[in-house]
Amino acid sequence: MSCCVNTSPEKSPDAIDRRSVVKGIGASALGLILGGSGFSLAARPARIRLAFCSQLLCVVPYEFTRSQGFFADEGLDVELIYTRGGGAAMQALVGGAVEYAATSLDAALQAYANGAQVRRFATTGRLPLFALAVGPRTVGEITGVEELIGRTVGVSALGNADHVLMLYLLERTGIDPDRVSFATLGVNLYDALRVGHVDAGWVQEPSLTLIREAGGDVLFNAMDIGQATEFLGGAYEFMGVSVRAGELAERQVQMVAIARALQNGLRAMKQTDPEEIIAGLPRELTAGSDLSQLAGILAETVDSLYPDEVRIDLTAAQRVVQSQIVAGLVDPGIDLQTLMATEVLQDLDG
Repeated sequence: MSCCVNTSPEKSPDAIDRRSVVKGIGASALGLILGGSGFSLAARPARIRLAFCSQLLCVVPYEFTRSQGFFADEGLDVELIYTRGGGAAMQALVGGAVEYAATSLDAALQAYANGAQVRRFATTGRLPLFALAVGPRTVGEITGVEELIGRTVGVSALGNADHVLMLYLLERTGIDPDRVSFATLGVNLYDALRVGHVDAGWVQEPSLTLIREAGGDVLFNAMDIGQATEFLGGAYEFMGVSVRAGELAERQVQMVAIARALQNGLRAMKQTDPEEIIAGLPRELTAGSDLSQLAGILAETVDSLYPDEVRIDLTAAQRVVQSQIVAGLVDPGIDLQTLMATEVLQDLDG
């Protein structure tokens, strides 16, 4: 399952600078990386490698923290490795190609449920990067989630984060998911929604802005903390940082430094002009995009999407677990407490 699939109609993750990309690393590729690098816990490279997906709104806090020197302030030299989704980032971590991975909780849960020895210790995103929207042709017919009965909803793929969130939303609304049809349309379903091939669909930014400009509307914006509280009961844990479980003890000091840098970055980001934040991103990340549009999107979402604290909110995480259980992707007995290394940041402010 992809952590944060790119649903932008303007660009693809392939547009990212290939010098920084790990593309779908498989087990054999990881073996080559490890065999060629001489990686060992006794002789780690000086630079910390942190892999994560290439979705822009996931990336922003990490690039901002780096560019503003908050990692350097903690004595860290962090190399940000872009991958094709959270699944690839988590695979790179499990295989040993990187020291840390930042993914959605969905991706971490899936890896953990399948036996990956990982621990998640910090959060950088408290909401998923999706909105449930209707296109211009159905905007007057569908005005609430309950009116999706008998309709077709577009998702990137069954089992992906948008589909899982839809199932959870239906359960909370009291709607039998069998009464709603799903169309799997891949990562770019903007056009299908705009022309009316589906009655509603899950979009990310800037597709959400564009569908509104085309005459569509939003049924539920999961990127808004007010709406998330109304529909989901509160925050819904999204982006966060994981480490290999076997290295938890010896990386304790390093993890605290990473978390403190990210927390300082998140707090400073909320006090920084969006245009300045966008200007500080790598050019490869924003090439071909409408920068003023991106700044406007960031201005609307920064306070909702990103927390002020990097300590994990277990209540928000439990909502994600419940959505995965509803979707049949994890066992109801999954041990969230073991996955979440909340003890790491007990002395974060010390």
